[in-house]
Amino acid sequence: MPDLLLELFSEEIPARMQAKAAEDLRRMVTDKLVAEGLVYEGAKAFVTPRRLALTVHGIPARQSDLKTERKGPKIGAPDAAVQGFLKATGLKSLDEATIQRDPKGDFYVALIEKPGRPTLDVLADILPVIVRTFPWPKSMRWGERSAKPGALTWVRPLHTIIATFGIETEEPEVVKFAIDGIEAGQTTYGHRFMAPSAISVRRFDDYEAKLKAAKVVLDPQARKDIILADAKQLAFAQGFELVEDQVLLDEVAGLVEWPVVLMGSFDQEYLSIPGEVIRATIRNNQKCFVVNDPKTGQLTNKFVLTANIEASDGGKAIIAGNERVIRARLSDAKFFYETDLKTKLEDRLPKFEQIIFHEKLGTQGERIKRIERLAAEVAPLVDADVDRAKRAAHLAKADLLTEVVGEFPELQGLMGKYYALTQGEDAAVAAASEEHYKPQGPADRVPADPVSVAVALADKIDTLVGFWAIDEKPTGSKDPYALRRAALGVIRIVLEKRSKISLRTLVQTHFRGGFDKAYLEVADQIDHLMLFFEDRLKVQLRDQKARHDLVDAVLSADSLVGGGYLVSIVDRVEALGKFLDTDDGKNLLAGTKRASNILSIEEKKDKRAFDGAPDTTLYKLDEEKALAKAIDQVKSEAGSAVAKEDFAAAMSAMAKLRPAVDAFFDKVKVNDDEPNVRENRLKLLNEIRAATRAVADFSKIEG
Repeated sequence: MPDLLLELFSEEIPARMQAKAAEDLRRMVTDKLVAEGLVYEGAKAFVTPRRLALTVHGIPARQSDLKTERKGPKIGAPDAAVQGFLKATGLKSLDEATIQRDPKGDFYVALIEKPGRPTLDVLADILPVIVRTFPWPKSMRWGERSAKPGALTWVRPLHTIIATFGIETEEPEVVKFAIDGIEAGQTTYGHRFMAPSAISVRRFDDYEAKLKAAKVVLDPQARKDIILADAKQLAFAQGFELVEDQVLLDEVAGLVEWPVVLMGSFDQEYLSIPGEVIRATIRNNQKCFVVNDPKTGQLTNKFVLTANIEASDGGKAIIAGNERVIRARLSDAKFFYETDLKTKLEDRLPKFEQIIFHEKLGTQGERIKRIERLAAEVAPLVDADVDRAKRAAHLAKADLLTEVVGEFPELQGLMGKYYALTQGEDAAVAAASEEHYKPQGPADRVPADPVSVAVALADKIDTLVGFWAIDEKPTGSKDPYALRRAALGVIRIVLEKRSKISLRTLVQTHFRGGFDKAYLEVADQIDHLMLFFEDRLKVQLRDQKARHDLVDAVLSADSLVGGGYLVSIVDRVEALGKFLDTDDGKNLLAGTKRASNILSIEEKKDKRAFDGAPDTTLYKLDEEKALAKAIDQVKSEAGSAVAKEDFAAAMSAMAKLRPAVDAFFDKVKVNDDEPNVRENRLKLLNEIRAATRAVADFSKIEG
């Protein structure tokens, strides 16, 4: 079957937009093809700085003929309805319609046959629409036509369009369309400097090969592979190792069509700057990789750059130009770093009194004081020294006012650690400057040192409580203050450190003691914040493959809203899951669900709850007595085990209910003819429900 080749050749496409643009092109074209009944075999998109390309293979040469039936008016309907039916279906008269018998009467039915169109014609219709509606984040107009209504907008000026369609053994046809005077054809251009001449292409294989001959590597992944392999080899040849950087690699591959990897150097004196500052300087300003000495584990004075041309001098001028810029940038960075060292972190803090954190939450200075107070409360709960935790919280934000962090915001926290160590602070206090921001995502680690844990929790809880206090919660997909990430961070820290912390107690204390009394009128937001934590916990556990119904069942028995502990909740979910995998667990679940269902029906019927202790004098059968005895035993043993947070033992205790429940339902008629016996037996069923709720609400468990 025929294949489509499409290329949109333009001026340079920003690297950050390329990957999404390639995927958008593939999606838009293939979606349109499928909507037109043209099911294809495969599609792949490509992108370079100057072109978006797509190949779709195995497309039918034409659409299938389409036959549809359209039901019309009843026989004898008004003439206006008949004429409307004829006009809508294209029939000349009712003689061309068939009659369909129906219980409601006889109706006219039109059989409409729509012949399929050649795919070439379909493409000529859909491709211009795709180009004109392409979802660039930013686009522009250019040229003489730019002021005209409906003029094409594109990320950068669009120069040529290739659109060919055909089978491999024949000369492909050009898809005939034009956009703002740019006619689709078979012409593209190679590398801007090394092979700028026009190239005529036929289909994808021919296109890719001719581009490569014209110094263009079409596939972004191939460009990444070349850059990474050559960079590693250059470093290895000198006894060094490349510091790999996937984000930078993605960006650099989007800046070149013909990657040429070169190595430069800078003065040794700049190695006195922290390695992260050197890396940020070289990476941000020149898009270059840094190099490590494997013997020392430290950076060397080398860097690796990626050029877009095979220079006649072997790249000497390109290297020299990059070295010149990097030398100037490192000189600035060294000046910033040395200037920062002249002022102690603590001496910077008064400036925070004039910097607003949020108009309703006061200054950064006020926020730092809140974090200090909360860190002191959290410290004993995570085995951290209180004085160190307070000192760490006091200094943790100070590096935000330094020159280096002003230049490279991504180094916040890390520079605080370096400056704190330089001025003689305790190592744990210094580490907290960096670690209190962690974790910043699911792949990031949690803080390691207890002092860092205390400050990290205090920082995140202050943020959450503050924005809940002023009713600035996440809505839908909007979360401008990253509150979901903060809540997940709290959850991960507490769980991974297995800290015995009641989030509700901390939040409540901080809410009442950390904010202006004007906000206490919304203190009921505490419950809402705890529910938010529960939602985030569900997300966390779902990612760990925990069953959602078990999480709901446990939270109904031991919730964060009610002051429960995160670690206990997670342990209980795990123990419950293991219990329900056993025969005892499965059968007890069936029994408790049966009891719950009967109770629900009877409570609805009688419009009352059957709570309260059963009357032991009303037990008629041994099975009633055995169940009551088993319930008392389970309540005692399971309750004791839960209090000790030995959830495995609690499940073992629960298992003792199973034979008594099975025997009860096998021998006992719950809805006895005697009303008082019936009521007593329903109360006994309620006791089953109450006993199991010591561990979880079994009614919420599926199965």
